[in-house]
Amino acid sequence: MPADAGWWGYSFRDVPSRADARTFIATLHDAVVLPCLNPDNGEFFPAVLDGGRRVVTLPQIDFRRFHRPALHRLRRARRLRRATWVMERVYDNHSHWLTAHLPKLRLLAGLDRLEGVLFPRRRTAVMDASLRRLGLDAADYDVFDEEVPLRVDELTVIGTDRFRSDLLRPVREAMAMPVAAPWRRVFISRGGAARRKLLNEEAIWRVLRGAGFERACMEQLDFDAQVKLMGETRVLAAPHGAGLTNMLFCAPGTQVVELADLSFPNPNFYALASALGHDYWLIAATAHGDCHPLYRDLCVAPDAVGSLLPAIEARLRGRAA
Repeated sequence: MPADAGWWGYSFRDVPSRADARTFIATLHDAVVLPCLNPDNGEFFPAVLDGGRRVVTLPQIDFRRFHRPALHRLRRARRLRRATWVMERVYDNHSHWLTAHLPKLRLLAGLDRLEGVLFPRRRTAVMDASLRRLGLDAADYDVFDEEVPLRVDELTVIGTDRFRSDLLRPVREAMAMPVAAPWRRVFISRGGAARRKLLNEEAIWRVLRGAGFERACMEQLDFDAQVKLMGETRVLAAPHGAGLTNMLFCAPGTQVVELADLSFPNPNFYALASALGHDYWLIAATAHGDCHPLYRDLCVAPDAVGSLLPAIEARLRGRAA
C-alpha cells in the first residue's frame, strides 16, 4: 500500500488508523452563500461567508478567486429568512453525491431538521432517484440557482466526513435492497467512460468471466437497478472510478477489488470500503496518456488479477465459516 498522501491528506497506509473528522451543525446569522461555477472547468464550487463577511471553511466549501465577482452582485442577491446549506463541490458527481450529500440529508432527517434545505435547480436523474429512496422529493423544497448569491438571515451549515461509518451506514440501511445471501460477482466496466478507461479490459474480462463474474455498465442502469444489483453482489471489482461508490449498497463483508494507478494514489475507496465493513483488495495498474493523472487510462496485468482470485475465494470461505 502506498504511503504517499498526495492530494488527499492521508495515504492508503493511514486508512486503518485514520481519525474521522467530527460532525457538527451550526447556525450563522446574516450569512452569504456564493453558489458559483469554476470558469476553468465548469465545476460547481460554493463559498459561505458569515455575518462579518469572513470565509467559513467546510469540507469541499471554500472561497476561491472566481467567487470575487459574485461579491459585487450581492445587491441583487436573493434574500431568505432561514435556510440549510448541504451542497459541496461538484454535487452532481455520482461519488460526491452519494458519499458527501446523502449522509447529511439522512442525518438531518433523523433529527427532524430537513425544513429549509436548499436543493439545486439543476439535478441529475440519479440525484432525484436517490432522494426518493430516502423518502424525499426535491419538489417539496426550495431550490437555488447557480451563480445567484444568497443572503440568509439564519443559515444552518453542516460539517461531515465522507468516510464516517456512522453517517454512511444509515444511508445504506435506508436505501439498499438487501438479500439473504448475496451471490453475484460483478465487474464494473468503464468502456463507456470518457476517461480512465481500462485499455486491456477484454483481457481482464476473460480472466474474470472464467471466475464467474458478470460485466455491468452502470451508465446503462437506472439508479434503482444499480442499488438492486449491488444488494445481490458478493464480490465487486472495478477500475478506479465513481462506479465503485456503489459499494455503499452492498452488504457488509463484500469483497471489493480496485484496479488503480498507484503513481497517483487515491485511498478514498479503501476508506469507503473500511467504513462500510467490506474487505478491500488493491491491484496496481499502469497509467497511460499525457494528461492530468486523474484522467489517464489504465492497464492491468491479467496475471495480477488471476493471482488474487484464490485469496478472495479463501476470504469468502472464511467469512462463511
